[in-house]
Amino acid sequence: MKASSDSISQDMQAAKDQIDRFLDALWMERGVSENTLAAYRSDLQKYALWLDKNKCQITAAQEGDLRNYLSSMQGRTARTMARHLSSIRSLYSYLLREGIMQHDPGARVEAPKIGRHLPKSLTEGEVEALLKAPDTGTPLGLRNRTMLEILYASGLRVSELISLQTGQVNLRQGVVRVLGKGSKERLVPLGEESIEWLTRYQNSARIELLGKNISDALFPTKRGEAMSRQAFWYLIKRYAVAAGINKTISPHMLRHAFATHLLNHGADLRVVQMLLGHSDISTTQIYTHIAQERLKNLHAVHHPRG
Repeated sequence: MKASSDSISQDMQAAKDQIDRFLDALWMERGVSENTLAAYRSDLQKYALWLDKNKCQITAAQEGDLRNYLSSMQGRTARTMARHLSSIRSLYSYLLREGIMQHDPGARVEAPKIGRHLPKSLTEGEVEALLKAPDTGTPLGLRNRTMLEILYASGLRVSELISLQTGQVNLRQGVVRVLGKGSKERLVPLGEESIEWLTRYQNSARIELLGKNISDALFPTKRGEAMSRQAFWYLIKRYAVAAGINKTISPHMLRHAFATHLLNHGADLRVVQMLLGHSDISTTQIYTHIAQERLKNLHAVHHPRG
């Protein structure tokens, strides 16, 4: 059912209200992160805007409207289109549950097939070079080295790393208590090397960085605030250049390296799943493919019949 042209602004406001209520419910029920909520909001606002331009209400959309919207995204990656469809389906599932709609326009719309994507990682040599890049003779350099050490030793997400507070770390037991996606808590071992760096950092550099400021942030800036994702992203890219790593690097690559190197050295997949905080083992299984690719390459290089 198409909306009349004089009610478009009202339709957009109604769509905005429905999206806001859906996101509030999503946060309350599943405890999703701010970044996830922002991604949902972006996808759904684009969908609502497209419907508005085509004079259709979000609650009046039919299967054909949704298919046409996806067709309008031609040129985007299959992964992006699948994510948009997932966001829209989640919204309609909520509207059905609330009795606002009686039909689901996305029920029979299939998501585009996504090829298996192997995440980019770092070799053990590249990780060593990256870890040695900060100047640990300065408070900032020691803080940054410690952050890199913990990121590689624990496989934390960068959002989990920068939000760490002092009370989440138990140096005596050698573990860090992490609040991950969906507000799920897990304990992750740190390892001797990162414990040594963290102890040294807390006893000197952190105190110097804080000065007269008071903060529970484990890795504060000079203003006593937790570091932003963007700031840490910049740091790791700068250190990659200094280490001579000729790859487009991101903080997440250290998480990938953590998982890949564990499997390369014989770790159990279920253990890696627990350490990474993956709710589904299939998410972790991607790293077994990386390990298999490494074995194939080693065979090709070193075997007489390779």
